Amino acid sequence: MIYYATKLVLSALIIVVVSEVAKHSAGLGALIKSLPLISILAMIWLYADTHDTGRISELSIATFWLVLPTLPMFLVLPALLKNGIGFYASLGISVVVLMACYAVAVPLLARYGIEI
Repeated sequence: MIYYATKLVLSALIIVVVSEVAKHSAGLGALIKSLPLISILAMIWLYADTHDTGRISELSIATFWLVLPTLPMFLVLPALLKNGIGFYASLGISVVVLMACYAVAVPLLARYGIEI
């Protein structure tokens, strides 16, 4: 139980640090957020749980390919906000764009032999 609590606290701590730092410096908050801290922690937890380096390799490759369809969201969101659309509406639209990108990317990747 302590192990799971530790995983939870460390993961949540990253989110809190990013949001608090971003209040003072958007650039520094973005830098911290852009670091693959959650991915690194996930790989550490997966290794600690399974010692399966093959599974970690698969996770790493799948993460790489699935990061790509997330990138348009980070362009759509600020564009919508700059055009006066409210935050929650902009975020919702951006998430729909994200899901659409996933819906296109996953079958496209599978067509080229990259299974997610």
